[in-house]
Amino acid sequence: MNDSRDAPDLTVARFTSTDVELLERRCLHRGFFGLEEVRLRHRLFDGGWSEEVVREVHRRHDAVGVLLYDVDRDAVVLVEQIRAGALDDPASPWKLEVVAGLVKPGENPADVARREAREEADCAVGELIELHTYYPSPGACNERVTLFCALVDSRGLGGVHGLDEEHEDIRVHVLGYAEAWELLDAGRLDNAMSLIAFHWLAGQRASLRARR
Repeated sequence: MNDSRDAPDLTVARFTSTDVELLERRCLHRGFFGLEEVRLRHRLFDGGWSEEVVREVHRRHDAVGVLLYDVDRDAVVLVEQIRAGALDDPASPWKLEVVAGLVKPGENPADVARREAREEADCAVGELIELHTYYPSPGACNERVTLFCALVDSRGLGGVHGLDEEHEDIRVHVLGYAEAWELLDAGRLDNAMSLIAFHWLAGQRASLRARR
């Protein structure tokens, strides 16, 4: 039986950024996103320092995701568009997702969530609930995502939207919660933002509907 007195205290990070020695940071590519090579040493859990470690880091802007939920109709608003990272997907590179967008330096994530809801779905956002901030892939990417649920009126939503200057061609779908969950179970909602947001909604849906 383990002695709980030997268990680590996970409420406080043992190591911080001061426990990393950054030896070199070199740009490998700069485009819409960037790629850099970093050379570093870091402290070890058992004491001492690591050997030099070389990693490639995909540098991106931070992002927001926002699940648009109509409480009165128990419906969600999702968007469908082609995704370059899914070009080799065996089913289709067109993905069904929550509304999302990039956060530019100095922008507030909540403001970006409202803007993207308007640009991608022509949807005005009422109450905005912040769910989580997380790293989608911290082993290789510096991006952080702030995820929201927005309470909306889905009446009249649909059609194709997006900004021409950003080459967006986005189809809007309004789906009943049960229908959307069936798509999730079938593997159609196969991205982290949607999965995290829907599992949050599954736990909070009853309380949100009780507020009507």
